[in-house]
Amino acid sequence: MAVPGAAAVVVVGLVFVTSGLIVNIMQAIFFVLIRPLSMRTYRRISGALGELLWLELVFLMDWWARVKMQLYIDRETFQSMGKESALILCNHKSDIDWLVTMGLAQRAGILGKTIALMKSESKRFPSGLQQLEEYPRPFWLALFAEGTRFTPEKLLAAQEYAASVGLPIPRNVLIPRTKGFVETIRRIRSFVPAIYDITVAVPKGVPKPTMLGIFKGKTSVVDVRVKRYLTKDLPETDEGVAQWCRDLFTDKDAVLDKHIADNTFSDDELLDIGLSKKSFVVVAFWVCLLSFGTLKFLQWSALLQSWKGIGFSAFAVCSMTFVMHMLLQSTRSDLSTPAKLSSAKPKNGGEHPADKQN
Repeated sequence: MAVPGAAAVVVVGLVFVTSGLIVNIMQAIFFVLIRPLSMRTYRRISGALGELLWLELVFLMDWWARVKMQLYIDRETFQSMGKESALILCNHKSDIDWLVTMGLAQRAGILGKTIALMKSESKRFPSGLQQLEEYPRPFWLALFAEGTRFTPEKLLAAQEYAASVGLPIPRNVLIPRTKGFVETIRRIRSFVPAIYDITVAVPKGVPKPTMLGIFKGKTSVVDVRVKRYLTKDLPETDEGVAQWCRDLFTDKDAVLDKHIADNTFSDDELLDIGLSKKSFVVVAFWVCLLSFGTLKFLQWSALLQSWKGIGFSAFAVCSMTFVMHMLLQSTRSDLSTPAKLSSAKPKNGGEHPADKQN
């Protein structure tokens, strides 16, 4: 990792870890003092505190790396964002799709009340989804139905499976795992009125954004298309809901084909959402607070006034750099393990063997 990138990793890592520790301590205090009296109040406070952390990541994308998010959305849907609870369905093309979703949630004023389900969580979490009925509204529930990041190897496996069972051959997406989606809809249908179909694509001629690239300050552009559906319009049967999900991803595949041809989501309106000013203010607050605290700690401990203290500080910084670097490497989609698909026919209310991928 280059020196500027390593320096950024150290600074951001120290800010995020330290601020995270502060936030977690505060959440623990409110858990003990407020949760027994009012679960709803505790969740509001916990969400607001959590937002102070997630805004740091939005800051990295918006201000540090200047990754421009171009939003294609009709004005009615844009005005609904943040005013209603919604299930978010996004394609999983890269390791920053979840960060794009967080950026949208922040613009909608709902970042502190956004929950993301990825990989096997989409199968385990639905058993607790009914508890969301008591969750402060509105909230967003983000589900990556493909269950794993898109790679050429995973696409090939999905194409072979689709051909073996007579499904449309995917080109730009993977086959969605419908089991988690069906269970989620069954649990939240009565109190989540909308589904936001989010399609993320990178225009030709710009670098593909990655978490590692964002930390290094590499700029990019991300096209984001949002389409709104009403939950009440979905089929009533599990099999029908599963087919609706598969059809949605088939349509998403065609939309991505058109984006590849036109280098834009040309059929949709482009809205300028600008940079997140709130994320800038929050990060400035954390930097000032932690800088002041660090200065006072160094004055009190005299840590840098001895070789032993200097050595300990250098070791801590190097350890932070290594840990953060390994965490960033783990997000790379090109290093993830290809998914394996069986050739069995769909069954059990639309469940596909893709639902059983590791």
